[in-house]
Amino acid sequence: MDKEKLHYYLIRAVTVPFRFLPYSWLQSIGRALGAIAYYFMRDYRKRALSNLALANDLALSRADVIRYAKKSFQNLAINCLEYPKFARESDFSRVIQCENPETADALYKQGKGIIFFCGHQSNWEALFLDGTTRMHGIAIGKPIKNKRLYHWILSIREKNGGKIISPRNALKEGLRALRKGSFLGIVGDQAMPDSGYSFPFLGRRAWTSTAPALIAYKTECPMIFAATRRVPGGYRIRYSDPIWPDTSQPMEQEVVRMMDKALTLLQESIQCAPGEWLWQHNRWKQQTTYNLYKRFRQDCICIILPEEGFDALQPHLHTLKAIYPLVFLCLLIPETHRTAPMIEADEVVYYRHIEETLLDDLRFKLVFNFTNYKKVYRHYERLSAFEVVDLPTLRALAAQHLPERHTLSDVFERALCRPGSIWHKGEHAG
Repeated sequence: MDKEKLHYYLIRAVTVPFRFLPYSWLQSIGRALGAIAYYFMRDYRKRALSNLALANDLALSRADVIRYAKKSFQNLAINCLEYPKFARESDFSRVIQCENPETADALYKQGKGIIFFCGHQSNWEALFLDGTTRMHGIAIGKPIKNKRLYHWILSIREKNGGKIISPRNALKEGLRALRKGSFLGIVGDQAMPDSGYSFPFLGRRAWTSTAPALIAYKTECPMIFAATRRVPGGYRIRYSDPIWPDTSQPMEQEVVRMMDKALTLLQESIQCAPGEWLWQHNRWKQQTTYNLYKRFRQDCICIILPEEGFDALQPHLHTLKAIYPLVFLCLLIPETHRTAPMIEADEVVYYRHIEETLLDDLRFKLVFNFTNYKKVYRHYERLSAFEVVDLPTLRALAAQHLPERHTLSDVFERALCRPGSIWHKGEHAG
């Protein structure tokens, strides 16, 4: 039996008992399992902690960041436990209730298509399951690798007559559905660094697809933001007022206005219950000019510069800035070099003693440590850093591609970037 089939049958077998438990029990069990997962799922824990710390508008204390990260794991665990329960459910009105369906239902009865815009809040499956009890509609869903497991999930999502479409067919299928008077559901809080549109989401620049507003403009259909919150034993959904496109205005202008409005509503909803949002995904992924190796693709970076060797390193920092043009960058610089010309950074911290480089900061996912201070490694890896990289490590990674004569800039390029991006195999180093 192949691994995919084995994993599928194992998951189905383990989750069978959850089909018969009350929702209140599933929530209690999910909170317990989520608390355990927080400690054992190291990479997801670090990403959640870093993302919460990066959300400036939440203004969270360190204790709050940790608390909401745990709640987010608990929320995700509850969602997973509810899939088998949803598969058995015959009457979702007992569990999922929309508080104000009137406007959306009236538009649907008039034959007007609606674009429902939502985020990964509480159990995002609840929105489509509730909507398809009253209206015919489709939603965009990205398939997972395990095809058998995904087909089972699809059977749950589509049990009320709705249809899930792949992102590849989203535009064509979405336009067709809206013109027929159906609704289109879009989960719009994924990072899209190539979209060209960004929004200061929770106080931090986030790249987002403009597809929901673009489709709304082309079809003259409204967008409605749908917020979900968990209550004891179920879910409550609340719709926003329709966000109508003004087709008398230029499309580029209207798309930005509508996306700004929808994302404002989403972030306000998240602020009401931060622990019910999916903090484990790369929401603040930043577009980079070059194709970095996966291990170095992070959105918040700290560079610690040394006292000894500063002058040799400083001229080559522009290469790191070129490789990471849009990341959230923090520089730690010796006080003695305060007046030295420096690359642009979001934050600069000057230190007098090397111990001051050990910041109690959960934002950094990647740290470049160019000092000889060994405590840096364990300190930041205990926080949110996936990796602390030093110059010897970078030299070792770049070694096979470096000619005899090379500079630190060549080391940075060849260690961090794939061949064929900022550099090419066989070319002369700078």
